[in-house]
Amino acid sequence: MHRHRSAPDNAQDLLVTLGRLVDQAVENIQFQRARAELGLALQRHMLPGGLPDFPGLRTGARYSPSQDGLAVGGDFYDAFTMRDGVAALTIGDVQGHGVEAAAFMGEARASLRALASVTVDPGEVLSFANDLLISLGGDLFTTCCLLSVLPESGELSVARAGHVPIVWGTDDGDSGILIDAGGMPLGILRGQRYPVTRRRLIRPGYLVLLTDGVVEGPSYPIDEGLAAVAELVGTADGADPGELAARVIEVADLTGHEDDAAVLVVRYDGRPGESGG
Repeated sequence: MHRHRSAPDNAQDLLVTLGRLVDQAVENIQFQRARAELGLALQRHMLPGGLPDFPGLRTGARYSPSQDGLAVGGDFYDAFTMRDGVAALTIGDVQGHGVEAAAFMGEARASLRALASVTVDPGEVLSFANDLLISLGGDLFTTCCLLSVLPESGELSVARAGHVPIVWGTDDGDSGILIDAGGMPLGILRGQRYPVTRRRLIRPGYLVLLTDGVVEGPSYPIDEGLAAVAELVGTADGADPGELAARVIEVADLTGHEDDAAVLVVRYDGRPGESGG
């Protein structure tokens, strides 16, 4: 009889315990959702509201957030004027998610802008930014690609810090991938140097900067993703840079990615009387 009388008490205790666990789970979900919303708000605030155009250059960008609503990432892009009218274009990918990644993304973007007022050499900017980010503390890091263009001459300089290479294409149907030497991601080891590759833009066409969420995922190795983007860029046929960016970011749907994805397209219009080679 004793056992039978205690059964309701045991059941009640179990229900109370389950109720507490449910309450804790709900609170945790609400907390994580609030963190995700804060991270997303930070990210949107820190991404540029619009991108400038430069003489002979037009820009367009697209961003797709993580498919996991709680995994806000730190992809970023930017375009601004360096010293002496040199155009700067950059894209990056913070390794990590959440509020911390979004905040670190803001630090990285601000560092690049500030240091670009000191030097127009993209390798030096990345080197200085690397040391600055390390001095701020924390354990996050970011990949980054920074290029500078002198609009009047089409002189192009590119430096990469562990980032996905640039895809290029011209209006006459050529396209490819710029496999340039790079360095370590920013924020890991002090005193890094970043090699700079120098070229000259001659034929009208595009440079496409992107993050790995666009071209790599469970369904796609990165070489196939880059090849798909190169095909799109080689057949863009003079499309507006924003329109091409929208086409390129659709490649992310093929990869099965769960990460953020960002695309920055630079359109070089060339000059009247120029012919390519």
